[in-house]
Amino acid sequence: MSLTCGLVGLPLSGKTTLFNLLTKANAETSSFLTGKTETNRGTAFIPDERIDYLSNLYLPRKTTYAKIEYVDVPGLKKEGDTGRRGANQFLTTIRDVDALVYVLRVFGDPGIEHVDGVLDPYRDWNTIEMELLIADLDIIERNIERIKNGRKITKENQLLLDVLTRCQETLEAGIPIHTLAFNDQESAVLQGYSFFTGKPYLVVANVDDEQLLANDYKGKKQLMDKAKEVQVPLVELSAKIEVEIDQLDHQDKQLFMDELGITVPGINLLAQATYGCLGLTSFFTVGDDEVKAWTIERGINAKKAAGKIHSDIEKGFIRAEVIGYDDLHKCGNAQKAKEQGHYRLEGKEYIVLDGDIINFRFNV
Repeated sequence: MSLTCGLVGLPLSGKTTLFNLLTKANAETSSFLTGKTETNRGTAFIPDERIDYLSNLYLPRKTTYAKIEYVDVPGLKKEGDTGRRGANQFLTTIRDVDALVYVLRVFGDPGIEHVDGVLDPYRDWNTIEMELLIADLDIIERNIERIKNGRKITKENQLLLDVLTRCQETLEAGIPIHTLAFNDQESAVLQGYSFFTGKPYLVVANVDDEQLLANDYKGKKQLMDKAKEVQVPLVELSAKIEVEIDQLDHQDKQLFMDELGITVPGINLLAQATYGCLGLTSFFTVGDDEVKAWTIERGINAKKAAGKIHSDIEKGFIRAEVIGYDDLHKCGNAQKAKEQGHYRLEGKEYIVLDGDIINFRFNV
């Protein structure tokens, strides 16, 4: 499945540096406000030690990692600063992403002044939420006006008007749309509307090297408390430091990571958090041709998982030959794993688990 995430934050938060870290791009960054309106797009291939091991074991012609497409939009402008709606029209480029990543500036740098003068990541989190809320409200108000000004309000349009009015009232109270519950009919009329405040999201606290070493920074407790309250992942990383480390050879890279106490690279942390908030997981297919990670929704059965590879495999599904990655790794190779009875045949209703290695048997 294609997975997309939008990076949002205030100007000079290190958002584009994070984008470069994730995608290995070389997008232009700046230490001052530029007024840019262009977006950056790139793909991040998710490092996975399990794929590395399987690739070394099977020596395939091709190795394919899971991937996430990231879209980096310009820094958000406060509507209050511009005195008009529509200051953040570039947000339309991420209207349809699967999830959002709020990038908060925590790092200190006397050469890069914060847009509000003083570092306060908790305030910035609330600012991002408010700007996204205003963007949603703008869409809703325009559609309400369109329906009311129409020649005739059909039964379906009346239902849509009622639902949008409810969303409007919720947003005007400063409450995001994801707190609302919709029945099947209401969800159906909202098809095609993709509200920012209705999307899953996670938060990145972009720290500096000293904060990374200390595992502490001003405002950390506030961020952690809010993350717990709204039940979203909070990822702490230093985009600038990790970009620099990423340019080193393997030995020096590991040395610097050890010195800074980085046990898991930022791209891994972010991918894990993204998968978690979207309810995703991975299974693997292996062979001489290719070792590949497949991204699926957590809890789907073997037949539906087969369809992620090809619709013909789902239609002609017979059985799934399955072994858990940990069992294969423990045995060292497929032959020993089979001798010890770790391979098993599963039917179409088998719920695929993270790390399952699957060979689908099918007949077309």
